[in-house]
Amino acid sequence: MNALKPLLSVLIMAALLVGFSPAFAVDSSADIKEASNKPTIRGGIVFRAYCVLCHGERSDGESKAAKLYGKVAINVFNGRDYIEKIIRYGGKAVGRSEFMPDWKDELSEEQINDVVEYVALSRDQVSRGEVVFKTNCILCHGIKADGKGRASGFFNPPPANLTLSDKNDEYKKMIITLGGKAMGRSEVMPVWGEQLSDQQIDDVVAYLRTVLVSPAK
Repeated sequence: MNALKPLLSVLIMAALLVGFSPAFAVDSSADIKEASNKPTIRGGIVFRAYCVLCHGERSDGESKAAKLYGKVAINVFNGRDYIEKIIRYGGKAVGRSEFMPDWKDELSEEQINDVVEYVALSRDQVSRGEVVFKTNCILCHGIKADGKGRASGFFNPPPANLTLSDKNDEYKKMIITLGGKAMGRSEVMPVWGEQLSDQQIDDVVAYLRTVLVSPAK
């Protein structure tokens, strides 16, 4: 199976580019674009690339760099104008730490606006989890987590419809972390514990609770 993964990846990408559609209804390319092009989703990507090292995954200052700077929490309660100003002009501009650089010359206008939107809701676990899901999981599980992702037609058994899942949070955390094969399920389900942090996995599990049509047992 491992030897087939590169080929499978190429086939999936080709199918997505040419608009492949299996016999059953799946997310359209327009659906994918709309879901992934929201400011909060784009902002989450920017935040993870530039901000998480110092500010932490919850923007609360609990981070790998905390020992160097102290706990550098972002004050999200001062509103979007404050967040935008400190991102654009740096910490000194708002009377905060000089270690906070100004990002106006490195990030685009869109990136600054997007990360402001993300930071404003980054203390909410479900919102963070939605970003994780929509940047990692929708190709297979679908935008609505209903198993109708663009690549779902390539797999047998198909990706799980997570809106009808009867698995508890602990099980979901384990299969995301360890992958499908380790849990006696499809080996196509990747080992996300090698790519996602524990916090991201906890966040996406919290988000998956919100998509359930009926509560898990």
